Amino acid sequence: MGDQAPAAHGGRGAGRPGRRVRRPPKERLGLGGGVRVTTTLTTTLSNLAGRVRPGDNHERDGGRRRLTTSGALLVVAGALLLLSLVRVVTGEDSITSTQQWVSAMTFAVPIGLAGLGGLWAERSGVVNIGLEGMMMLGLFAAGWIGWQHGPWAAVAAGIVGGVLGGLVHALATVTFGVDHIVSGVAINILALGVVQFLAKLWFGEEGSAASAAGGNDKQSPQMERLEPFTVPGISDGLGDIADRHWFLVSDAAGILRAGVTNVSWLTLLAVLLFVGSYFLLWRSAFGLRLRSCGENPEATESLGVNVYFYKYVALAVSGGLAGLAGAYLAVLIRMYQDGQTGGRGYLGLATMIFGNWRPGGVAAGAGLFGFMDALQTREAATVHAMLLLFSLGLLVLAVWQFTRGKRAAAATSVVLAGLLCLWYATTDSIPRELITASPYLATLLVLALFSQRLRTPRAVGRTYRRGQAR
Repeated sequence: MGDQAPAAHGGRGAGRPGRRVRRPPKERLGLGGGVRVTTTLTTTLSNLAGRVRPGDNHERDGGRRRLTTSGALLVVAGALLLLSLVRVVTGEDSITSTQQWVSAMTFAVPIGLAGLGGLWAERSGVVNIGLEGMMMLGLFAAGWIGWQHGPWAAVAAGIVGGVLGGLVHALATVTFGVDHIVSGVAINILALGVVQFLAKLWFGEEGSAASAAGGNDKQSPQMERLEPFTVPGISDGLGDIADRHWFLVSDAAGILRAGVTNVSWLTLLAVLLFVGSYFLLWRSAFGLRLRSCGENPEATESLGVNVYFYKYVALAVSGGLAGLAGAYLAVLIRMYQDGQTGGRGYLGLATMIFGNWRPGGVAAGAGLFGFMDALQTREAATVHAMLLLFSLGLLVLAVWQFTRGKRAAAATSVVLAGLLCLWYATTDSIPRELITASPYLATLLVLALFSQRLRTPRAVGRTYRRGQAR
């Protein structure tokens, strides 16, 4: 028996009685890992998640094939066709006007940044209900620093404020094992109280510099304006095409023009953050380790990954993105205002769920909710025309659901489409209160219709303690 054990392992010394084979030291993923280690973790996570690893165009989430690039382009083309058709039928040219879509982008950016922050947290296995509170911290920090040092300093301060909120959440959930929901709700309540107290102390105190500059307990003094940019030539050319009101072509030009006309530099930064998050989380070893913490932290720890470290990093980034969303709001109106976040942190969570925990899906969800939010700035007739648009959209969805064998869901979509069409035909306007609530109603409707295709990270929300690897 003594000479068979070494031989079974092979290598130098195999078959020599009494000598133990010296195995190479265990490689650790946290030290930069080679091809062998990365391949090991990739294989392990493939078995854990039961799907093809990222990089394969046939990746599946929860047994469902994810939307390909060609499929996404087809969806965009279909949406553009519906918008153009509704514009022609109703005569409401503002539906695809540049102003409407500039407003939609403006409203979508903070929602999207909050959703991206939630994605980072939950991909590491931590639920971040505290996004709203972290947005408040970023909003206040941006307002406080911005009026003294300008908008870019406000952006940096907002990110720092959000990071602090994210680290508090990490300390509670990762280090002390507090329930994720309890910690997130506590952060929202704590942030609200802290922000209101500091605003009264710093902005509202009589005789202070902030008060003399126009601040009070509800708002900060104004900061300098961050000038937007316009791409010359392209903006004018697209504007000329949009003004001709050609079917489909002018509509596409009007929407595209919103991306090159009066664009905030923070909007461009948000786009870069979405692209960067995708490549970092899905095309790097760091992202693979971080996402593995949200799938099976015990197995990940057994491979040498410091799970606590990756959760802390994810929550710091999550808080920073939420803080940036708050700073965006402050820079937009050039000040901090009490209650300015308006529940956008919760809408960010909804976009994360709608987007199936993927950056592209989060961006699409943010665009949808931003478009709905921007309707508050439009005329009543434009908002009324949206009823016809949503009715046609639900009919298209019903056809798709029927072809997939989801007859009950298809029937529900048809009924909803019929009700919206009847509403459009029998009325001339929509109550203003309903327009204000439209983003939240759209959130409920979208989540109800698409809940069947969701695939959450497997270990999200679960308390993990170091040393639990089996």
